[in-house]
Amino acid sequence: MEIVIIGMGKLGFKLAETLASTSNNITVVDLNETALSRVANRLDVLPIKGNGVQLKLLEELDLKKRDLVAAVTSNDETNLLICRLAKELGCKRVVARVRNPEYANQIEFFKERLGIDFITNPEQDTALDVARYVLRGYTAHMESFAGGKVGLFDVPMLSLPALVGKRLRDAELFEEILVAAISRGGQVIVPSGDTHLEEQDILYLIGRRENVTSFTKGLSLLGERHTTRKTMILGGGKAGFYLANRLLASGIMVKVIEQSAERCDYLAENLKGAMVICGDGTDLDLLQDEGLGEMDALVSLTGNDEENLMLALLGKQQGVPKVVAKVSRSNFVPIIEQLGIDRAVNPVLISAGEIVRFVQGGQIASLSLLFGGQAEVVEIIVPEDAPVVGRKLAQAKVPRGLIVGAIVREGQVFIPNGNSVIEGQDRVILFCLQREISAVEQLFYPKRRGFWHELWSSGSGFRKPPTR
Repeated sequence: MEIVIIGMGKLGFKLAETLASTSNNITVVDLNETALSRVANRLDVLPIKGNGVQLKLLEELDLKKRDLVAAVTSNDETNLLICRLAKELGCKRVVARVRNPEYANQIEFFKERLGIDFITNPEQDTALDVARYVLRGYTAHMESFAGGKVGLFDVPMLSLPALVGKRLRDAELFEEILVAAISRGGQVIVPSGDTHLEEQDILYLIGRRENVTSFTKGLSLLGERHTTRKTMILGGGKAGFYLANRLLASGIMVKVIEQSAERCDYLAENLKGAMVICGDGTDLDLLQDEGLGEMDALVSLTGNDEENLMLALLGKQQGVPKVVAKVSRSNFVPIIEQLGIDRAVNPVLISAGEIVRFVQGGQIASLSLLFGGQAEVVEIIVPEDAPVVGRKLAQAKVPRGLIVGAIVREGQVFIPNGNSVIEGQDRVILFCLQREISAVEQLFYPKRRGFWHELWSSGSGFRKPPTR
């Protein structure tokens, strides 16, 4: 697939990183040489220095031959204009990042009138992700796939002291559940039967939803069933605004603490029913005065990762049942685990996952980027002519970093083994390390032609747009 990504900020880089791992030809465009150098040094992409709204540059990119243009610069209007121009120049599909809440009710208009195929809003996507967790009855974290039939759950080994030091193959507790991955010191391990379990490990279990739920309930991992009635949001930016709106619509009492007086005026005017407090969210006295310890959920969405982690930890110390922190840096993953924060969200990873799912079309039913993007959980509808169809998994040359966690066929869930055979139209839930993403395409997608294998060397300098 021929893909152009315009804008090499955090989202653009993560999108390029994810899509370049498969057999796509990726061209990236940005005016910032530092950003281009970063992506060129790390990824197999073609970097071009230029302004994405310049018609001349877009014409020279020969967009009629491109399958996708993703406009993910920091400016909404720029992204909308790029997409419109790209569509006029013959690009098959276009994607835009649009973040301004004032545009939220105009998305369908943009799609229809400007010809934009998909619009992503990282802050809104993050808010929806957090809202689903906050509104869920249990306090612990579970991902669902295949319409809720398959569950992915993380279990700390501290809850399984009898298994510490044992090999995974000797852990009889997991007969109906697959250990898809182990998080150890912030690194992801795809285990084998000979992997020894260590005290500080966090296990990621996948299986039938009812089996995973029963297992975790037996260990008291789901915690007590807890209805959320009151939520405190620290940070009234875009994500905080979207989240407050969603919770208010669900009948939740919402209290937002924001430091900017100007922003508080906006929130008070546009969040009908919310209590908006103008103050410093790091002020412990203020938080206690506003009833932090009485909250059912605390969500820290400030622009500072360290501040969000500190506030989330404070919430846990005050006994808040559900605590969520926004983080932008993947190196905070091990810190989050050690602090015992219930959930961390990364807008870039969430939005990149949404775009990748759109790019791949109907074959990907859902996609989650985990561990700061080190791994993915992908739900794929297997094409009839995929190379893996009709072969036993033991004979399919599945790499070590790829786990087939579950197969859903005609509504029935199967936990596979080496003798399992995948059929066309099966829903398959895969756990995959970043380095093995290309194997997913090789095994689960029909063979394609025209792969681009040219390696880019940053020492050659930035290339000019190709001429027609």
